[in-house]
Amino acid sequence: MSTPTASHVDTRPYLLERVDDAAVVQLYADGFDALPIDQKILIYHLYEAALAGRDIYYDQRYAHNLEMREVLEEILTHPDGIDEATFAEIRRYTKLFWINTGPYNNLTARKFVLKCAPRVFAAAARQAEKNGATFPVQPGETLDALLARMEPLFFDLAVDPIVTNKTPGPGRDILSASANNLYAGVTMKDLADFEETYPLNSRLVKRDGRLVEEVCRIGGRYDEYIRRIVRHLEAAVPYATDAMAAALRALIRFYQTGDTADRIAYDIAWVQDRHSPVDTINGFVEVYMDARGTKGAWEALVYYVNPQKTEGIRKLAAEAQWFEDRMPWDPRYRKQGVRGVSANAIDVVVESGDSGPVTPVGINLPNDQFIREEYGSKSVSLSNVNLAYDKSTSAEFRREFAWTPEEAERAERWSSVASELTTNMHEVIGHGSGRISERLNGNPQSALKEQYSALEESRADLVALYFVPDPKLAELGLVDAEDHEEIVKAEYEAYARNALVQLRRVREGTQIEEDHMRNRQMIVKWLMEHSGAIDVRRRDDKTYYVVTDVRLFQQAVGRLLAEVQRIKAEGDYEAARHLFETYGVHFDPALRDEIVARVDHLQMPSYTGFVQPRLEAIRDAAGTVVDVRISYPLDLTAQMLEYSGRV
Repeated sequence: MSTPTASHVDTRPYLLERVDDAAVVQLYADGFDALPIDQKILIYHLYEAALAGRDIYYDQRYAHNLEMREVLEEILTHPDGIDEATFAEIRRYTKLFWINTGPYNNLTARKFVLKCAPRVFAAAARQAEKNGATFPVQPGETLDALLARMEPLFFDLAVDPIVTNKTPGPGRDILSASANNLYAGVTMKDLADFEETYPLNSRLVKRDGRLVEEVCRIGGRYDEYIRRIVRHLEAAVPYATDAMAAALRALIRFYQTGDTADRIAYDIAWVQDRHSPVDTINGFVEVYMDARGTKGAWEALVYYVNPQKTEGIRKLAAEAQWFEDRMPWDPRYRKQGVRGVSANAIDVVVESGDSGPVTPVGINLPNDQFIREEYGSKSVSLSNVNLAYDKSTSAEFRREFAWTPEEAERAERWSSVASELTTNMHEVIGHGSGRISERLNGNPQSALKEQYSALEESRADLVALYFVPDPKLAELGLVDAEDHEEIVKAEYEAYARNALVQLRRVREGTQIEEDHMRNRQMIVKWLMEHSGAIDVRRRDDKTYYVVTDVRLFQQAVGRLLAEVQRIKAEGDYEAARHLFETYGVHFDPALRDEIVARVDHLQMPSYTGFVQPRLEAIRDAAGTVVDVRISYPLDLTAQMLEYSGRV
């Protein structure tokens, strides 16, 4: 049933504060209290495992992150006598640092800096030291020496300017141009004849002219954090279903050895657990942060199935072969006998690392193509995240970029429904679809390199856009037939608007680095050039992207989708690079400046960081967990300081 955006009264606070162009929003997990006690205890142990690995991602994202965070948090927790304006600026910067897991914007990949003078920051640190703060000085180092050493990290935009730079310009190397900590002293040229044994879960460094893999495992890189993760995973096993327990044991084995074969065994065991009401994602997963698309960033999510919302997404999964048979690409790239597509709507209890505080709204894993083809995949739609986004978005935002009042009304009425529907299709029938050429050996990533992630996100988006008008959705009961046309219009209009509005996130420079943003920009710009479906219109010195023909929109999406699938299936790197560098990377800075001015006038955020629910174990006299209490901090600072052990 296609029910419009909920109108029931929910007076709880969602939007907690604004920090520059970031919103801070509380995430709620409403079904937790009704779960059976064994599921609550299972979730608690998985929650602790998720938080235990949080600092792995901090270190992966930037080698100086943990040291910088310690300096900032020591100042924040020892404020007496610090100049009020200086302290306010340090607090603002630290909140952005927490939201983005370091000094790089999560979407633009560009560095942001403190907006006070280095001397007043140093004075604040000295005052904090007088108040009892302990700073991470190296042996024999004074606080002043530490502050001088770290000054460029906090204040100089030219030092390590971009965390992931896939388009650094002619003659520049994508690895040395990226500031993340996945490589040290390594260039793409060094890798020409090097075959990694641990491609996903290692840091690659150059020592004495040789490449060395620092493997992330017990006894290796991140040993201390991984031991903590494993300890909590082991505590979770007795409360898990048999299938989930098998997957958790396989994950523990992978953390112990770091071997690719054990990681594959875990992924297979995780995919084969299709019915457990509680689940977790924990490990080195997505490769977006790596300019070459190989190294996995650590992340963790803990969640339970939302049975009310799962029915629709499972209907899509059950019809995966029907959609596969009707894909608009060459039949040789269609799967036969689609198997193992499981799908759930979920409520998240905690997200950390690469998935929080800035969170996805849908996930489809594992990423290995051969596992998808042989064993299937799992898709999840993050229901409570979608709800929190909707509750914290103002109607003025939609109206500002809609060409007509009718478009704005349609967005207000149907955007939540349309977004959730297409997200589900993106994850379930998008990422899980298609075959690739046998000569790629199940690994299109190696052929498509830094273009792979944006291409794959484009492919999944295009699948959703292509099928959203299909009468099959009404037949499955996912939309009401009488509402279907309006929902399609709302989705196509929202998608076109998004390519315009997302420019507000790239406030410096003239190119897009983040893969999801490249994907959306590419699709809309390509549709503009190759169909009559989207117009660029001006009114009152404002720019609008206007969908003029829904039928042409879908037809053009089908043509682009066929080419994107061909590029993936054949590993056509040059075609992928041309597609994104022509349509997805570059933009007009004057247009961006216009969009920024419009959203700033409305005080609209560019992106969102979430405050997670908080779990507290209730223990008996022997220390055994007998119950779990959930609460909602409503305070980013309190949560981040608690995570760091400072409250």
